[in-house]
Amino acid sequence: MRNNATFLKSVNTLVQMHENGLLGGEIMPEDVLIGVVTEEEMMNVLTLAMALNYQRNSYTLWESVVKAYQDSNTKWIFDPTLAANSNTERLREALLLHRVGLQPNRHPEIWQRVAKGLVESSEKGDVQGLIEFIQSDIAPLKAMMQGTRKSDFPYLSGPKIFNYWLYVLESYTNVSWKSRELITIAPDTHILKASVKLGLCAEEVLNGGADDRQVVATAWETALAGSGLAPIDVHTPLWLWSRAGFPPILAS
Repeated sequence: MRNNATFLKSVNTLVQMHENGLLGGEIMPEDVLIGVVTEEEMMNVLTLAMALNYQRNSYTLWESVVKAYQDSNTKWIFDPTLAANSNTERLREALLLHRVGLQPNRHPEIWQRVAKGLVESSEKGDVQGLIEFIQSDIAPLKAMMQGTRKSDFPYLSGPKIFNYWLYVLESYTNVSWKSRELITIAPDTHILKASVKLGLCAEEVLNGGADDRQVVATAWETALAGSGLAPIDVHTPLWLWSRAGFPPILAS
């Protein structure tokens, strides 16, 4: 039986280790956008590219995004209106040129559907407009993107990417979310491994199915209730801890 006091102590120590730069790789994949992508365009770049951040190396994806953004021939793909109304072949060529997209049919389709979803979400037709429309409140955003209009936001609406997307927007743009407690942990492979390593979940969740990811997200929500930590607050420390091969948890 896991001792919750010991568990929370370990989690808080991991958070502290991260803050002290002790987990290695403190540079996150999205950091390559800083100083390159303008503040006005950051939300759109993060959102459209994140829809493709599925079962691939995150660092490689964002490096490709930077190349495409800096190329005057491909930068247009990050404008939701231009991407939504683009000729399919032109969009395919632009996405594949710098390997932002890897699958010649599926990835352009996803990109264009998400772009159209954004365009149809507000008069502004972009992520800023969508956030203004839902008044920065996660509750209606979740109801829309994971409910009534889920098909308009492939992959982005899934539990893994949706919650991490909320966290990334909060981290890299000026978004200040209402209902922040609704951001659950983003249960990717590293989070699954770290959850098992800490004794929070059984090894079965490493299968990585949708049900397994939901079990992990719910377990973190329950474990951190009343701790002062929101589940998403421990995402980066856990992710880096797993990626570093689980170095010993040592108080500084």
